[in-house]
Amino acid sequence: MNPDIQDYNNARTTEEQLICNLLANEISKHLPEAENKIWHAHPVWFLDGNPIVGYSKQKEGIRLLFWSGKSFEEGKLNVLGAKFQDASIFYNSVNEIDTTDLENWLQKAKEIQWDYKNIVKRKGVLERLK
Repeated sequence: MNPDIQDYNNARTTEEQLICNLLANEISKHLPEAENKIWHAHPVWFLDGNPIVGYSKQKEGIRLLFWSGKSFEEGKLNVLGAKFQDASIFYNSVNEIDTTDLENWLQKAKEIQWDYKNIVKRKGVLERLK
């Protein structure tokens, strides 16, 4: 695991560490080609420079975010805004993580991508890549 991501995970409470470590391991297992790093203060995985998936500590729990998740059309993923294509789910216990769902979402994350990498160049307009 990326040492910076491990440091991020280690800074969490015991239960949050379990959640974060499981998420990081599953994401890396199913997206082995993805670059991963701390981006905007939390772990994010990228394909060809485009953010795909990441997680962060928030008041509601550990938020697993898929940048193109709205297009996955998955009922368990929450779509919070109308402007972008992100969708997420919150975890407060490692037992809440369904690894089969997670694997399916990660597969969709490879297949369905919106171009966040160039969003600034396009003045906030998202274009679908895949």
